[in-house]
Amino acid sequence: MTRRTAAQAEKEIRDSARLLRAWKKFHREEREAVLAGPYAVTLAELFRMFANIECVRPAQLVGFIGAINWSAIPYDARLVVLHELNSAITAFRTKRGLEPIDDGLPDQPDTPSRAIKAIIFPHVADVAPTEAQLGSDIKRLVKQGTTS
Repeated sequence: MTRRTAAQAEKEIRDSARLLRAWKKFHREEREAVLAGPYAVTLAELFRMFANIECVRPAQLVGFIGAINWSAIPYDARLVVLHELNSAITAFRTKRGLEPIDDGLPDQPDTPSRAIKAIIFPHVADVAPTEAQLGSDIKRLVKQGTTS
């Protein structure tokens, strides 16, 4: 096994920084495109809520998102919304010293982020893994030996 030289390590750092800048630029352009589209007013308000997530109660956010007609919004725009939501929630949790992601276990109640994802992408709930679909019955089925 050869040791990495300082030049190789520096090149890797430069490459990683370049890729991170490109990734951030891509998401910034996607966000700007969504905010320039036909649903700009609604999504701009939603993104404002994400930016001020520490002042928004989870029930308010879930209620606002539930009031949006997501079937009229293109899939790629919904993916941008999901990215913004994930970024806001992970930043909020990290700032408070919590784990960035905590969606809970299948037998626990849904977190606000999971409830929001189910509203934005209702078809995904139909194809959830068996364990997620079983919900609280999973413990009973595991005791019976029905699941693997």
